[in-house]
Amino acid sequence: MERRSQQIELNPNNKQSTLMSQHAGYARVAFNFGLSSFKVGLDNDEWRTYVDIKREFNAVKHDAFDWCKELSQNASKNAIHNLGDAVTRWKKGQNSFPVYKKRSDKISYQADNGTGTVEVHKNRINLPKIGWVRMREELRYKGRISKVVVSKRNNRWCVSILIDCDISNFNYQPPLFDNKAPMGIDVGINTLATCSNGDTYDNPRPLRRYERKLARANRALSRKIKGSQNWQKAKAVLSGVHDRIACIREDAHHQASIRIVRKASAIGIETLNISGLLKNRKLAKALSDSALSRFLTMLKYKADRRGIPITEADQFFASSKICSNCGHKKKDLGLSDRQYHCSECGLDIDRDLNAAINLCPA
Repeated sequence: MERRSQQIELNPNNKQSTLMSQHAGYARVAFNFGLSSFKVGLDNDEWRTYVDIKREFNAVKHDAFDWCKELSQNASKNAIHNLGDAVTRWKKGQNSFPVYKKRSDKISYQADNGTGTVEVHKNRINLPKIGWVRMREELRYKGRISKVVVSKRNNRWCVSILIDCDISNFNYQPPLFDNKAPMGIDVGINTLATCSNGDTYDNPRPLRRYERKLARANRALSRKIKGSQNWQKAKAVLSGVHDRIACIREDAHHQASIRIVRKASAIGIETLNISGLLKNRKLAKALSDSALSRFLTMLKYKADRRGIPITEADQFFASSKICSNCGHKKKDLGLSDRQYHCSECGLDIDRDLNAAINLCPA
């Protein structure tokens, strides 16, 4: 039994959209109430657990927030549970102290009341107090639904569903290729991935493509009075540009990673020190636009699900400088040299392809 998650865009009507916004607001109010109560307890040398905070909130919620009677109480209960998790992680030193949620922050709430309390049928989901809401696609996995989080992203409602499913008999890998072989992957800025079999996957560089549009949207927002209706409209436009950039990048990563794992029997990748590379001011922007670390993370979990072994080369392994034919190491290879020429055996090959061959597991 393993857990799988899937995020699906919702297609609610106006009434359902309003109810989801109200539930998200209710969750925010409950979280902030609980955080205030916890801070008061700390001032009085009293450690209040989420059970104590939930009991206190339930005692006053109908008087202090009478509008919550028409809403699902799962939103407030789960928000206080999340506060308890945040406080526990803070106590262990895993994150900083929780802060109050704002209206302008991420809009979301947890809708379930425990495992198996939310029903999904084909391309519809039954949310408490909201009813059946249409989804843009069907749920990919089958099993018991353990967690459901409804969120709003760029004026679009989405639902994230966590499923406890049995994947022992699930066929993740369609029989598209019979001649699978070990494959080395070299990632880069101009080309997202270069494979040792000669396949290349382009890097869309969406930030570079939308840079002028992003600058115009930022200037338009800066000229508006903060909090005004026109400011809200300009902010929505800016958010849309950012969302478009993120979606293009994510789609390219998914498309490239799934094609690679369907062709490979074993994968060899390089170990990148992204934080160190970002200190280079000439490459930082392009590296951030490429999001190579996220691409390698996708490649790892997709390969792991299919039982494909992944070999990570040492961080200081000079895959680009070593000749893939004779093993001679070239010391004077700069970033501008896109072609590798070996002075020992005379091999003339693309720099990235040479690195990919060197990374290929035996």
